[in-house]
Amino acid sequence: MKKIGEMLVEQGKLSERDVERALLAQGEMGDMFGQVLIKLGLVSEFDFATVLSAQLDIPLLAAADYPEEPVILEALAQDFMFSHLVVPFAKSDAGIRFAAAVPQDPFLAKALQMALDCPVEISLGLESDVNRALQLYIQQGEDDEEEGFDQFGGQSDDEFIEHLRDLASEAPVIRLVNQIIHRAVDNSASDIHIEPFEDGLHLRYRVDGVLQDHPDPPAANLSAAIASRIKLLSQMNIAEQRLPQDGRIMTRVKGHELDLRVSTIPTVHGESIVMRVLDRESIQLSLPDMGFSQDTLEKYQNLLARPHGVLLVTGPTGSGKTTTLYASLASLDSEQLKIITVEDPVEYQLQGVNQIQVQAQIELTFARALRAILRQDPDIIMIGEMRDTETAQIGVQSALTGHLVLSTLHTNTAAGAITRLEDMGVERYLITSSVNGVLAQRLVRRLCRHCKEEAPLSSEAAAASGITPFLEPGQRSIYQATGCEHCMHTGYSGRTSIHELFPLDDEMHRVIMTGADATTLHAAARRQGMYTLYEDGLRKVAAGLTSMEEVLRVTQDQSDDGALEELVDVAADVETQATV
Repeated sequence: MKKIGEMLVEQGKLSERDVERALLAQGEMGDMFGQVLIKLGLVSEFDFATVLSAQLDIPLLAAADYPEEPVILEALAQDFMFSHLVVPFAKSDAGIRFAAAVPQDPFLAKALQMALDCPVEISLGLESDVNRALQLYIQQGEDDEEEGFDQFGGQSDDEFIEHLRDLASEAPVIRLVNQIIHRAVDNSASDIHIEPFEDGLHLRYRVDGVLQDHPDPPAANLSAAIASRIKLLSQMNIAEQRLPQDGRIMTRVKGHELDLRVSTIPTVHGESIVMRVLDRESIQLSLPDMGFSQDTLEKYQNLLARPHGVLLVTGPTGSGKTTTLYASLASLDSEQLKIITVEDPVEYQLQGVNQIQVQAQIELTFARALRAILRQDPDIIMIGEMRDTETAQIGVQSALTGHLVLSTLHTNTAAGAITRLEDMGVERYLITSSVNGVLAQRLVRRLCRHCKEEAPLSSEAAAASGITPFLEPGQRSIYQATGCEHCMHTGYSGRTSIHELFPLDDEMHRVIMTGADATTLHAAARRQGMYTLYEDGLRKVAAGLTSMEEVLRVTQDQSDDGALEELVDVAADVETQATV
């Protein structure tokens, strides 16, 4: 019998070098060879199962082969099925047929025959399919409603905590939580939402900034067990269900170093859990790869090269502000410069950069850390966020004393950052003396390269949308999202940035000192040649990177109601023409 590695190499699924890497990893991880290949992301679960099926001459079950109503066997313990990843899917006079993720285990068939005292046939099933069938098996059990926190009444506090720990330590729950995290890596999700509602437990993933429901959420009766397991991993108080909690999980999944930021809040139906997924290996730390248009990138790099002053990046939560700052720091020479950051939290560790984690519980705030930093002789200071007046004022003072200060602000437009600083108590003459520029940023989804379709663009639609100046000579079409298996039928895969750079030159200083509001400042910047977020988005549309609908979704707050209504009509017209 050929080895599974040889068969995969022959079919072009693996290289010989991949097999060597997997064998080395197997020695460290202790898992079966196939599990190591899948965890390392060298081969898909389906591809491996197909080859294993051929090697063992055992049929591979498809998801449709599992019955809608599970086959309940009273003589077989659920713990045994979960620990061995085996589930019954058919029962007849001739015997019972099982699906197993590891059908070649010689102990498995003997144990099943002894427990059931009847003939047993074992087929190969994908681990994900077997687990899904096991979840249905549990739901069908008689004790579904008896599991959970409602049954803990009458227990002492110690017994209650011990019960929670037992729930979190059961093999099925451990495997289920691992699968939830693994799916986030497979889908390139940024957040995992586990939410209890009246109709059951909902599982959602945020992919490319948009929430997507998972079709097979965990059973509602496992809500307590899942919460306990996640709390245990993130070192939270496992018995506290009445107050919000925060924690952190460091783990390695399929060769990826993951940092999960965990947040729980109590709701009327139980604890809602959100895990922010930070993949240390997927972060882009190169400014040219951040989605900048070439002219905007050159201007931003010029601002970054100045020896002192404040450079702000603005935008809502999740718009990539911190990643842009990390890429900015990575582009600087940390060997020649003393770079110190104050962050809450420190998301990624940068080589040669001194990074400080804010800790409110010991009163290590942004302002307190900044005062200490100034005695460390820094050249460049990065402040995770200017949240209060004291932090903003110290940041401005640091810029005036010869330091380059990078930070973020929550404003909708670049010009809005100026009035926001004034609201925080920074005088306008200090703003004009210290602030070099403001970069507003948003993230838009990239069109899937496998399925994007060209759509004709009429002259009227081009003029109404304002895209005409950004089209190539003779260009009369843009691209539209459709959807395929590569992009999970969304039409989009990955994200890129759109920017609005507001440099403060002498002309802008004069406008600011007149007491102009954000709208006036924005108009003045436009006269100086600034591209708005919407216009930069149109450049990405013209280049075929994203769609008109996506740019409108992200920049709706940049247009007045009448213009927005007209643009929505244009996007709909483009979509209709693409369909025709």
